[in-house]
Formats: sequence, C-alpha cells, structure tokens
Amino acid sequence: MTVSKHSVQSGDVRLNVITRGDPANTPMVLVHGYPDNHSVWDEVGSRLAQTYYVIAYDVRGAGQSDIPPRIRDYRLPQLSEDLKAVVDALIPGRRFHLAAHDWGSIQSWESVTTERLQGRILSYSSVSGPCLDHMGFWMRDHLFSTSPGKVIKALRQLLSSWYIVFFQIPVLAPLLWRVAIAALWPTFLRLREGVKEPEANPTQANDGVYGVRLYRANFIGKMARPEQRYAHCPVQLIVPTGDNYVGTQLFSGLSQWVEHLYQRDIDATHWVLLTHAEQMSDWIGSFASAVEHNQESDDMRASRVSPPTDTPLCQQPVQA
Repeated sequence: MTVSKHSVQSGDVRLNVITRGDPANTPMVLVHGYPDNHSVWDEVGSRLAQTYYVIAYDVRGAGQSDIPPRIRDYRLPQLSEDLKAVVDALIPGRRFHLAAHDWGSIQSWESVTTERLQGRILSYSSVSGPCLDHMGFWMRDHLFSTSPGKVIKALRQLLSSWYIVFFQIPVLAPLLWRVAIAALWPTFLRLREGVKEPEANPTQANDGVYGVRLYRANFIGKMARPEQRYAHCPVQLIVPTGDNYVGTQLFSGLSQWVEHLYQRDIDATHWVLLTHAEQMSDWIGSFASAVEHNQESDDMRASRVSPPTDTPLCQQPVQA
C-alpha cells in the first residue's frame, strides 16, 4: 500500500498530511481529536485504504503541523478552513467522505453544517464528538427545564466535562502536560481506557499543551450563543456507551438537525479507534458505500434515527 506525506498550506499555517491507498479511489478524510495526532487513525485508516483514498492530517497545533500562537487562531471557522485547504490541495474539486473522532468530530460539524464544503462532503461518520451548537441548545433545554430528570442529565454531563473548565485556566493545564501528564499518558490509556500496549507518541507533550487552545477558543462562546446548524449530508453517529467524557445523552434530539441520521452504539470507551479498529473501519466504510450507492442496507435501516425521507442519501453520482 502506498503511504505518502504531504505539506499543505492553510493561510499562515502549514499542515502535515498523510495519504494511503490509490488516489483513483473515492477519498475518505479522517480527522483526529485531542490530545492525539493523525496516528490515532493509523490502524483504521490502513483498513479503509483497501477501498478508499485515505487522507489524514495533523490539525493545527498537533503532530507535525504548525502551532499558531494565538487562541483565536483555533476557532472553528479556521479549523474548517484547514479541512478545505487539505481537500483543495490533494483532491481539488472532488467529493469525499469524512470521519472524525473526539475534537476532530467537534470541529468537523462546522464543515458539515456550513456552506464552506457543502456539496463536497458525501457522508460524515462522527465518533464521540457532538456539535458545540447542538450541545449548547441541549444544555439550555436541560439545565433550565422544569423536569428534574433533564436537569440531572445536564449536571451529570457537566461533571463528566470537568476537564473543559480546567482547560480554561491559563498556564496550569499546559504546565501539567509538560511536567507530568505526557509521560503518564500511555499508562492512563491502558488503565482507564483499556487500550492495550499503546505506543508512545513522540509529540504527546505538545499535542496536549497546544490542543488546550481548541477548548479555550470555542467552548464558552458556543455554550453562551449557540447557532442553528443543519447538516447537509447523511450522518452516522458511532457512540461508545462506556465513554467517560461524552455522554450518550448529548446525541438525543439530533434528528431535528440532520435529515439522514443513523446511530450505532458500541460497548467501548472513548478511544474506540484504538480498541475496536476493525469494527470502526467496517462501520465507516459500509456507511460510506451505502451513501455512494444510494442503497440503505437492512443494517443501516435498523440504525436509522431520523424518520424515513424521500430525499436520496447521495444527491449526485460519485465520480473519481
């Protein structure tokens, strides 16, 4: 299998990009989360590359990509521009499938629900990453509800998201990553997340230190002023039911924002890409194939969340 390295410019930021497979195949772009880099997708990406032209990149501030110095350089519109820069450089004018994990999912919702790449994203598989706008509306609905059950769900999610508040504190979180967390990260993944023999990431300290800027640049604003966001492509949610950080309840009511919505639950923890790579590649690949061929399988039909619609999954034939 051909594996190639590329450098793509997005404004003033240089992005490190890895591609796998035959460029003639339908493209599949993979976006990683925090505190990871593109390598978290290696095993899943290698499997997908048997069928797709797989593109994975280090988001700004991670891996071997540039590290912008200002917090505002990590806002969602800039992150969406990075995705556009990658696909414009490597697959100009072509349509592609998108899959993302954790913060990669959060930032990819920006591209899936705005005009920047409308018409080019064929399908979106989101793993453990809600849209911040949808999450903002969900939190408002639950925190200020007269239903005690809703309020309890919101409070539980806030407790699970304690680290987001911690990340808002300047200096402290980056300092802890430097002096302690980075070295302990493989042990944490093994003991807390069930990841067997995780390989050491040579850029782990920087990935943790600078990735904090993603949270500081976006969370408070989106929770205070969420915007209506409607997806312009079919969406598959892959939800690890043992996720210690992203509660499954955050995806309730999402069908009001997504016309073609499917959900697959899996008994796994947050780093499901590392613990269940074969299952992840199968679900992402089969969903992409079904969308391409406008053919909803029985398995997909069983995972449908939104009501049936006459609108086809794929608006136009896919061309390589």
